[in-house]
Amino acid sequence: MKQVSAINSADKTEPATKIAVDARMVHKSGIGTCIQHWLKDVGYSVAMGDPKELEEYRDSVPEQIPFISGIYGYKEQLKFPYRKLRKFRPDVLHIPHCNVPLFYRGKMIVTIHDLTHLVHPEFLPIKLAHLYFKFIFWFVCKRANRIMADSQSTKNDLLRFYKVNPDKITVVPLAVSSEFVKKQANEVEYLYEKFNIPRDKKIILYVGNLLPHKNLNGLLEGFAQMKGRKDCRLVLVGKAFDGRTANTRETELGLDGLTIHAGMVSQEDLVNFYNLADLFVLPSLYEGFGLPILEAFACGTPVASSNTSSMPEVGGDIATYFDPLNAQSIASALEASIDTKGKCDGKIAAWVKNFSWESSAKRIYEIAKEVAEQ
Repeated sequence: MKQVSAINSADKTEPATKIAVDARMVHKSGIGTCIQHWLKDVGYSVAMGDPKELEEYRDSVPEQIPFISGIYGYKEQLKFPYRKLRKFRPDVLHIPHCNVPLFYRGKMIVTIHDLTHLVHPEFLPIKLAHLYFKFIFWFVCKRANRIMADSQSTKNDLLRFYKVNPDKITVVPLAVSSEFVKKQANEVEYLYEKFNIPRDKKIILYVGNLLPHKNLNGLLEGFAQMKGRKDCRLVLVGKAFDGRTANTRETELGLDGLTIHAGMVSQEDLVNFYNLADLFVLPSLYEGFGLPILEAFACGTPVASSNTSSMPEVGGDIATYFDPLNAQSIASALEASIDTKGKCDGKIAAWVKNFSWESSAKRIYEIAKEVAEQ
C-alpha cells in the first residue's frame, strides 16, 4: 500500500508510527469532512467503521476493522472492537470526537471540535444530556494523552471548564476542501432558474440548520431591520429548508417573498451558491471552528459573522462582525458588507492559504508520534 503525506514527512529511517482511528462518522456532516481528509492524509494503519463506507479509503488505510454502532451512549462502548484492535497493536488510537472508548487502555489522542453542550446547556433536550457530556469531556481531559482542539477558542473552553494542563492541548485548525474555488459567472448562473432566484437582487447566503445555537431567527430579525433588504434575497440552504418550516418567523417579520428555501443541495450546488452569493452570513452563537467562513472565502465571497467563540479566529480581519444577540448589529453588518464582493480578493486568497488539510494531517501525525515515543 502507498504511504501518504504525513508519513512521508517523517524520517524514513524510522518505522512509521502505527495509528488507529475511529472513522464511524466519516459520512456525517461537519466531523465527517474532517475524517475524510484525515483518512487520506494522516497515514493511519487501521480504521474502524462501516466497511462499505471505508472501502474508498483502502489505498490510504491498509487495515480496517468493522465497527457499526451509533454514537453516544452505552451501546458504542459495548460494541467497541477492543480485542480486534489489540491484534493490530497500534501505537496510538485517534478518536476524532469526544466519544472515547471508556475501557481502552492504550495510548490515545482525541480531537475536540467544540463544547457547545457545556457552553449552551440550555439548548439540550434534557438535563441528563448535559451531565453525560460533562462527564465525557472530563474523561477525555483525564484519559487522553494529548487533546487536539480545532481552535484556540475551544482550547480556552476546555481550560475554563476543567483543570487540565494547557500543554496537553494543541490547537490544530481545520481547512477547506479543494472543491471550494472561485468560478466564472456563467458556471453558476443556472442556480437562478433552478431555485427561482430573481437575477436583479443581491443574494445573502445562509448554510446550516435550525439548531438553537445556529441563531437563524436572530439572522431573520437582523435581515428584517436591514436597509435595502427589498433589493436582496436571503437564500437558506440546508436540510431544514426542504419545505417551508413553521420554526422560522418570516411571515411575522414581514419577510415573505424576501427569503428562498433552497433545501438540501448537492456539494456542487453548494460550492456554486457560495460563488453566486454577494455575501455569506454566519449568525451562530457558538462554533468550534466556523468552517463555512473559509468555504465562502475560498469562493471569493465576503462574510458577515458573529463575533463570538472561534469565528474571529477563522475570519481574521477580513470578515465583518456583529453581535448575534443584537438585531440592529446584524443589520448594520449586512448593510456594510453586501456590496464588498471583489474588493478584497487578494487579501481573502492569502488568508485562506493559512489553512490546509495537509498541515492538519501532518500535525496529527506528529502529535501521535510524540505520544507513541513517550
